Amino acid sequence: MISTLCIKNVGIIDEITLGLNEGLNILTGETGARKNTYNRCA
Repeated sequence: MISTLCIKNVGIIDEITLGLNEGLNILTGETGARKNTYNRCA
């Protein structure tokens, strides 16, 4: 199971760390909020 997702130097993201919980984790946001960038990194 993935518990942490660390992204560095991808698109406009310099660095971010996302903590994930057991079960279903959902990313939501407005159009253009870079949700797809997180999906490509996972």
